[in-house]
Amino acid sequence: MKQLSFFLIVFSTFLFGQQIRSVQLFNPQTNDETPVIGFNEQLILRFDDLSNSSNIYRYTIKHYDRNWNDDGLFFTEYANGSLNGMIDQFQYSFNTLQAYTNYTLVFPNDKIQPKISGNFELIVYYDAPGKPLFTKRFCVVEDGANVALNVTRTADARKPEIRQRVEVQAIGNNPVLNSNLNSVSLNVVQNNNWNVSVLNQKPSTVLGSKLLFQQMNLTFPGNNEFYYFDNKNMMGTFDMVANGETIDGVNYTYLYPVWAYPLNYQYQPDVNGAYYFRRNDLGIERNADREADYSWVYFALDSEKTDKEIFVLGGFNDFIPSKENQMVYDEKAKKYIASIYLKQGFYNYMLATKNPDGTLNFGEINGNFWQTENLYQAFLYYQPFGRNYDGLIGYGEFRTPVR
Repeated sequence: MKQLSFFLIVFSTFLFGQQIRSVQLFNPQTNDETPVIGFNEQLILRFDDLSNSSNIYRYTIKHYDRNWNDDGLFFTEYANGSLNGMIDQFQYSFNTLQAYTNYTLVFPNDKIQPKISGNFELIVYYDAPGKPLFTKRFCVVEDGANVALNVTRTADARKPEIRQRVEVQAIGNNPVLNSNLNSVSLNVVQNNNWNVSVLNQKPSTVLGSKLLFQQMNLTFPGNNEFYYFDNKNMMGTFDMVANGETIDGVNYTYLYPVWAYPLNYQYQPDVNGAYYFRRNDLGIERNADREADYSWVYFALDSEKTDKEIFVLGGFNDFIPSKENQMVYDEKAKKYIASIYLKQGFYNYMLATKNPDGTLNFGEINGNFWQTENLYQAFLYYQPFGRNYDGLIGYGEFRTPVR
């Protein structure tokens, strides 16, 4: 592991300048990180401040159109309550090498409540909303339509990377919906990852109150099941963890290398890119919010050197490529390596490459198979005459294996 020390120095200089870590927007209704709620439901935001201080952070929300563009609405048009609220519920870490302060926000609450449906962004800041520490997307859905999905295998010799086709059926709860079909459109997203989405689809067929979306372009790369690791116990090896150690008060987790370009599909259960903070010592489950420790996690890919940029991506970093999660080639070890400072727990991740146009390819390294079990999410938007925003009138999911 000595050959990895260079990467630790490079990445530690960059990462320790970032004090806000482990941001998680959790949905207690579904027990996952799918941030879609109804008007009477709540989300839980948690994050850590590695400065171990007791700062009071603030937050606000912003409404967006169906494609996440600024729709120009004033705060009073989309929310009730104060323009901003305080995040003043915090606790200090306990029995960890990395000291931190864990913050929690349950919202909507009596301070701020969305009053319309649609796409929102939660903005957390210290000084001003224009200088956010971070943002997280979430959606509020009306009870305006029941949305169901079906996913089937598809084959196209012209586009061999396309392996799965999605069909959507929406049944409106209000007859007014069918009289305003021009204002209806559908967005379909894979695994809470807006990098992999098909947007602005119009109904292909209307049968009474039933809207069908059966376009041939509602297709997606199957990709592969997510890689994973579990370092809830730092004292030894566990799922996909080859070794762990503590040096000078810092934890290190070394993952087994994965290999590039698999030829065959092999099923392994995953959580579709999600992550869960956990700590388990000697069979005792700890309070991960304040007792889970941090570790430098070393990701490794067995591969010859290529001209591709490779990134470690998952829900834990919102599938956003950056220098922090970019892999670097180790000539001596013949591996790509990345080192990321993470709170201990269970993580899904993928290795994505960047295309010349800046888009991401999630199947080039991991493999691309029609059998892959993915989470598909359908968002049905609606803006009838007289309304100045895109409302989300229906939402549906598909999680079962493709047949």
